[in-house]
Amino acid sequence: MNTLKLALLVLLMGCSSQNERFQNIEPFADKSLLDIIKWRLSTNKESWPEWIESEQYKIPHERSEELSYTVINHASVLIQWHGLNILTDPVYSKRVSPVSWLGPQRVRLPGVRFEDLPPIDIVLISHNHYDHLDLETLKRLKLKSNPLIVVGLRNGELLKSEGLDHYRELDWWEGFEREGLSFSFVPAQHWSARGLFDKRMTLWGGFSLKEVAKEGRHVYFAGDTGYGRFFKEIKEKRGRVDIAFLPIGAYEPRWFMKDQHMNPREAIQAHHDLESLYSVGIHFETFQLTDEGVYTPRKTLEHLKEERELKGEFHAPTFGVTVRPQFF
Repeated sequence: MNTLKLALLVLLMGCSSQNERFQNIEPFADKSLLDIIKWRLSTNKESWPEWIESEQYKIPHERSEELSYTVINHASVLIQWHGLNILTDPVYSKRVSPVSWLGPQRVRLPGVRFEDLPPIDIVLISHNHYDHLDLETLKRLKLKSNPLIVVGLRNGELLKSEGLDHYRELDWWEGFEREGLSFSFVPAQHWSARGLFDKRMTLWGGFSLKEVAKEGRHVYFAGDTGYGRFFKEIKEKRGRVDIAFLPIGAYEPRWFMKDQHMNPREAIQAHHDLESLYSVGIHFETFQLTDEGVYTPRKTLEHLKEERELKGEFHAPTFGVTVRPQFF
């Protein structure tokens, strides 16, 4: 993809409007078209393979009170807990882009075939970027099991316009209860846009899932985010985290990406801020969105785990493999 085409695509996804917009807890300046061109012209972009051969796995369909999770790839995670099948940011499309002929293209199959997914009860959407809110996948899920789609404020209009009318919008710290779980939409440091004039016009965030009774165990899905003080706020308001799904990819070059994407070192700091017992890396090895190599996030995470004392555990998953944490 040449520089001008990529700059146009990023501009299409990132132009600002003068209308009312949402803000981060720690606001950061928007990147300009000149910033984008500077990035593309000065980049030391690592080459990714056109395709990575990878396995696809079968997953259990029986409903269970006990927790298991399956990282499908990118930010798509199946969480099976309290008899519910919960799917985060599901993306099964070939490209994540406003157009079908241009933009980031997946380099591997999803770790689980769409046809092998169990009936999904709830879909959690962190924000409206194309690599997280994939309309074609949501339409397929509607035909399969018509799950409740949970989104941030003002995202419902897009869903409704596409015939996806089973949804619920939430503000930060708003939530609901279902099958003994408390769902809360929590802050993230990121942004939103799908077109020319809608930057930050819809709300972005992560999700906190916590048991209402019993031990009150806590699962957190960060979605897509830079590092910020909100991690400590989530721990203070919702409690220490048992399992956290934290992004570890799409972070180079730092001068351009730092505000909106964590690197593995910052993800470990977030893990500590949350007092997470067990964290899992997401948002890597699927679409080349930035400059680091395809395996760099995984290797860097493993190196940092050896380099510094890590409280709890932090794993880069095998996509498609179902895990039942023994401590949970």
